[in-house]
Order: sequence, then C-alpha cells, then structure tokens
Amino acid sequence: MENSVFVGIDWANDNHQVCVVDAVGNKMAEFSVEHSASGMEQLAVRLLELAHEPQRCSVAIELNRGAIVEGLLERGFKVFGINPKQTDRFRDRHGPAGAKDDRRDAYVLGDALRTDRHRFRQLELGEPLIIQLREASRTHDELRDDLAALANRLREQLHRYFPQLLKLSPAANEPWLWALLLKAPTPHKARRLRKGQLAKILKVHRIRRFSAAELHQALALPALKLAAGSVEAASEHVLSLIPRLRTNHEQLRLCDRRLEEILNQLTQNEPSSDSEPIEHRDAAILLSLPGVGKLNGAAMLAEAFQPLRDRDYYTLRNLSGVAPVTRQTGKRRVVLMRRACNPRLRDAIHTWAACSIQNDESSKLFYRACRARGLKHAHALRSLGDHLLRILFAMLRDRTLYDASRSHASNAA
Repeated sequence: MENSVFVGIDWANDNHQVCVVDAVGNKMAEFSVEHSASGMEQLAVRLLELAHEPQRCSVAIELNRGAIVEGLLERGFKVFGINPKQTDRFRDRHGPAGAKDDRRDAYVLGDALRTDRHRFRQLELGEPLIIQLREASRTHDELRDDLAALANRLREQLHRYFPQLLKLSPAANEPWLWALLLKAPTPHKARRLRKGQLAKILKVHRIRRFSAAELHQALALPALKLAAGSVEAASEHVLSLIPRLRTNHEQLRLCDRRLEEILNQLTQNEPSSDSEPIEHRDAAILLSLPGVGKLNGAAMLAEAFQPLRDRDYYTLRNLSGVAPVTRQTGKRRVVLMRRACNPRLRDAIHTWAACSIQNDESSKLFYRACRARGLKHAHALRSLGDHLLRILFAMLRDRTLYDASRSHASNAA
C-alpha cells in the first residue's frame, strides 16, 4: 500500500479527467486526456511514470467495459468498476454541500478506491470467445427490441386501415405477412389476389395454421371506411416499414446463428491443462439445465463470467437481483426486491426460472411451494432462480451435468 498509487477517472465522451493520489490521500497529479489512441497511450505513460509498475496502480472508473477499461487492463493495470450511486455517496464524505465537478469526481473515485478497495469488484478481461459472446448477446437483444418496435408500428398502421390481417398475425411480426403486404398493401388490392398466389406465400414461409382459402376469405371481408387519402397514406407508411423489418429480421437470424457457433465452441473445447480457463466446461454444464436455453445461457456466460469462473455464488445472486435487500431499523424490518443489479442478468434468470417450470418437474414443485407460502408470481420466480443458481454452483463444483432424476430424488427427500 505504501508504494501504491490510486487513480480516479471521470470519463466523458471527448476528454477524461484523471486524478492520482498516493497511499495517504495526497494528490500526486491531475490531468485530462483525450478519448483517442494517442490519449490512451498518454494516460498509460503518465500512470507508469507515477507508479513505475502497472501492478502498483489501481484505477477506479464508473464503467465496466469500453476502450479505456480494456486498454488499461491490457496494459496490466488493476481496474475497478464503481457504481455511480456509490460515487454519489462517497462525494458526500468530502463535502456535505453537494458540490460536483469533473475534477472533484475524479479525486473522489481515487480516494474511495484508496480507502475501500476491498469493497469493489476488480474487472478482468474474459477470453476472446467470451468477449465475442458478450457482444453478440447484446447485439441480439438490440435487434430483437428494434424488431419489436418496428412490428408495433406496423401493427398500429394495420389496425388503422387493415385490421382483418391482425386476426391472422396479431403481432404483425411474421415474414409471410410482410410478403403479402408487399404484393397487396391495401384491402382493395388484397381482394384481387388469387388463392394460388396466397398458397404460394404460405408455402414459402411454411405457414400451416390456416389455409389459403381461409386467408382468401379473411381478405374478402369489407374494408374500413376512411377519409379520402387515408388508406393511401397508411399503405405508404406500411411499405416504408417492411424493408426495415425484413433487414432487421435477417440480421437477427444471422446473429442467432453466430450465438450458436460461439456456444458450440465454448461447450466443445476442453482445456488441455489445469492452467487453462474453465469457461468452456462451465458452458456445457450451464446449458444442460432445463429452461436455460441458448439466449439465457449466452447472457449468463457473457455477463457473469467472473462469478462463474470464481465459483462466487453470492456475487452472482446479487448481480442477478435474486438476493433480496433487508432494511431494518428498530422494530421495523422490511425485505425488498433488489433494484441495483445487472438488468441483462435479471432478465436471464427470470426467463430461465419461467421456462424451467414448464420443462422440469422439480422446478414446478418448487414454484408451487413458493406460491403456497403466499409469494406472488414474480417473487416466486426470483426464489426459484436463486434455487436454480444453487443447483448450478453445486454442478460446477462437482463438474457434472444436470440429472433430473437426482433433483427429483432430492425434492422427495
């Protein structure tokens, strides 16, 4: 500690404010660096001049990823991600007036790391495959959200002038519907389509839940009476949305395929020695659990690779939001849902628990027991998610895949 230096970086889009303090809290340097390759190199050089060795330099920043974080980690510096809410609390320690500026925040971050480094989680770079998986998983979520937003806009326009189509595709997110609208964007043109044309569209997109005759009958229903020009305006809007929907759908399909490729590599590659990372085998164990699936498994491996690798169950349950928060003062005690967590991990655990009660009898029994105790649906799913995490860490400890018979036997006992 006597020879260590502590760095606080208040990051921004263009210039990052940096403050370096020594082991007793005295400022050693203050400067600003540009967000560029030369700026990152200048930052590393200045820190090495002050610390002499990267291992003696600890950096606090309100980020968990990005160019500045990865650049420092690649050069061997110790980087700690600080939650902005924690920074706000530490700022009050330096002055109750609430003053705030970039230089003060940089100093607060560095000084907080000096006094409470053991309270913060040190960041690490994952394997190249884990980094690729993280980016692919987040891209998949973005594409899925964009597709849902575009489909909602299409649905709104169809509800305005062509509602009979929504009885066959309520979410307006199916490629066959887009192909039909490209051929006939208005009810008048749709009524003129022959059954053979409709059958071809349904065959190409493998739609079997209704026949071409039923689709033809739906298109023959009377159209809504609208003001002159409304149908033309709405159909033009629809035709502008469909190319974006098709492009987004294709990108989502390619991203889905890329996720499968990465997960296959993670589950098939086995370390050749004990010194190699073990995320590969962890992926196979995680994906063997019922209800996890490709998307939830990818999100967990990408967002929680450190707790999974370190076998840190308590950190993972906090990061995923399944661990409750207790507030007690005097005779008053309240247990609340944890809000400060990784939202992608929270969604993954929630979806995992919801799917497991449909695919696993043991999870279904646990969920029913929670509901019998008076827990609401969301609370019961969080409890089930916590239970599944305990099972996962037991499997990671024993290096075994999921065995439903053992789980049922344990519940029976």
